[in-house]
Amino acid sequence: MVLSVGTVAPDFTTVDDEGNTVSLSDFKGKVVVLYFYPKDDTPGCTKEAQSFRDNYEQYQGKEMVVFGVSMDDQASHKQFKEKYGLPFQLLVDSDGKITKAYDVDGGGYSKRVTYIINAEGKISHVDEKVKTDTHAQDILASLG
Repeated sequence: MVLSVGTVAPDFTTVDDEGNTVSLSDFKGKVVVLYFYPKDDTPGCTKEAQSFRDNYEQYQGKEMVVFGVSMDDQASHKQFKEKYGLPFQLLVDSDGKITKAYDVDGGGYSKRVTYIINAEGKISHVDEKVKTDTHAQDILASLG
């Protein structure tokens, strides 16, 4: 059962595709889109990432931060990001701690679930029914 709207988003510290340290707490005051996906460079995950890539300017215009999270390692994330020209950070969760904290563990991979975390650090929206090719637009539409 995924975390519910109104829950304080579990804080985490990890590294991104470039090896930079990223903590959720560093983004207090901003809206964060935290999208979990099963595996780098697979058909559905690629469509979902491209959806965010193609709509990234709209997210930036709303001063929203987008993070993709999977249990792949840094090298895999870096290759995936470079191959598809992804302008946002991919967060490494090789040990599955973030995936477990957000209750999206699919048994060795992250389930495809997106959380919107508001400026106060609480979950304001959860999307479990992801349409990979239109996901980024669907999230924007749900936020109004």
